[in-house]
Amino acid sequence: MRPAFVSARRARAQLGTFVEITAGGATPPAVHAAIDAAFDGVADVHRLMSFHDPGSDLSRLNRDALTRPVTVHPWTHAVLRAALELHDASGGIFDVTVAPVLQGLGRLPGQAEARVPHPHLDAGPGIEVLAARRVRFRHPGVAVDLGGIAKGFAVDRALDILRERGMTRGLVNAGGDLAAFGRPGECISIRDPRQRGASLGCVRVEDTALASSGGGEAVVVDPRRGEPAGGVLGATVTARSCLLADALTKVVMVAGEGAGPLLARYGAAALFLSVHGAVHVTRGWSAVVCRAS
Repeated sequence: MRPAFVSARRARAQLGTFVEITAGGATPPAVHAAIDAAFDGVADVHRLMSFHDPGSDLSRLNRDALTRPVTVHPWTHAVLRAALELHDASGGIFDVTVAPVLQGLGRLPGQAEARVPHPHLDAGPGIEVLAARRVRFRHPGVAVDLGGIAKGFAVDRALDILRERGMTRGLVNAGGDLAAFGRPGECISIRDPRQRGASLGCVRVEDTALASSGGGEAVVVDPRRGEPAGGVLGATVTARSCLLADALTKVVMVAGEGAGPLLARYGAAALFLSVHGAVHVTRGWSAVVCRAS
């Protein structure tokens, strides 16, 4: 006799969107307790990394890290380390210090401080991630926004919690940034940013992650020019983690086909739509496309 299997799917308003969590396990109480714990994990990430919450790690950094090192939660420390790695790997295209630009565009609250010129400002994003979970800023005017990476991290953490709770299958979807484990996986429709309800195709998500950027009210900044990126209407990336997929969509939005080597470095693949309406795919994308049975 096969062991019992129970599946449940629930949604909550979190991270400025709807987060949907699906889990499968042995008993209804175990499944629902795992989903509750996963939602709690998402809420913890939001509490730590919100630009809007004055008590968050991120707000404390933006307020105090220029004058002294600030100790942050291990999750915030890990996300900032990943952000700096991606900054270096992308040649500065992925940059979490674009908060002043987003404030100037009215996309984040508050007034951006004047960024004081510094002879080495182009050598890095102006953040130092130190030992013992401490972080400091190098230059006046530096402010961090983790909107381009924290949602993916929250999805990853929620999926980890489902695994830790003994689930044999799970999917976490935070407004289109999602990851899954266990079979049979799911075919996910890729939204066409030009038309509500239209699709650019479907990809299979099974023991992997997917994220999209572009369309709607979202703004991706090209840090090299200090203004919104303009060559790509929308991008979707598949990668081994949702943190990576989330961050790499921003690189594709800025660099387009130029993001190919970076995607290959991380074992990721992308589909993106140019402003001229051309659909582009990078190497490896065909491996995740859903096939008709």
